[in-house]
Amino acid sequence: MSLNLVAPERSNFFYALSLLPNEKREAMRRIYDFCRHTDDLADAENVPLEIKRERLQTWREEVEACYHGNALHPILRDLKSVLDRFDIPKEYLLTLIDGVEMDLTKTRYETFEELKKYCYAVASTVGLISIQVFGYKHEETREYAINLGYALQLTNILRDIKQDAANGRIYLPLEDLRRFHYDETSLLASRYDERFIALMKFEVSRARQYYTQARSLLQRDERAAMFAAQTMDAIYFRLLNKIERARYDVFTERIAVSTPRKILIALRFWLGSHLTLST
Repeated sequence: MSLNLVAPERSNFFYALSLLPNEKREAMRRIYDFCRHTDDLADAENVPLEIKRERLQTWREEVEACYHGNALHPILRDLKSVLDRFDIPKEYLLTLIDGVEMDLTKTRYETFEELKKYCYAVASTVGLISIQVFGYKHEETREYAINLGYALQLTNILRDIKQDAANGRIYLPLEDLRRFHYDETSLLASRYDERFIALMKFEVSRARQYYTQARSLLQRDERAAMFAAQTMDAIYFRLLNKIERARYDVFTERIAVSTPRKILIALRFWLGSHLTLST
């Protein structure tokens, strides 16, 4: 369950990146291809678990080879110039692979600290890769990317509770379920009651804290460069608000942000970045 990087072109990721300058948009497309292929290796249907593990291990080895200039896979051959041009650390790609591999066997998270490690691997690393392409000056911007990754992935998890449960997965920390006397059986059965509402209020509040923390770390003179990241922030924050306005009922229908709204949000931050640069 990675952060919408392998979704169709109408995904939130697409709207956030579509207005980037050509070179950066092409770089992010190649990064997208890497993320999509990584996810596909783990999501392939009717493939035994051990084969998936072997494929991910081979993919790690190919990433290592890519950084030594020996890439054989076409996706990594295309990516090599991006890694060099934007000085993207190898550890980000390898950690993303680790996060995708977690989904092969881990279907429960006992504590939030466990879940946070997963969110870092599948979402914050993508943020860290992205800011290398966008360009940044302040060290705080790295922490901005990490915290925004947490916020976006937590929102993703809240939206997809029903879908993940259908696949036997519960990403909400089990310690949180116990706190609100809501059990796994209830979640897997899509039981919407006052216990679930109280649990979701808590989870939404936690996600909001990461949005707030991320925004506090983004320096004013970095905002123009980070308009695509701010677009992702605004789209997902709106999604979080819609979950709240639906009284946290993510079981009846999948909550989403409309396409026109996504376009307006992207244009707002793109225009804002150009106005900032022109002043």
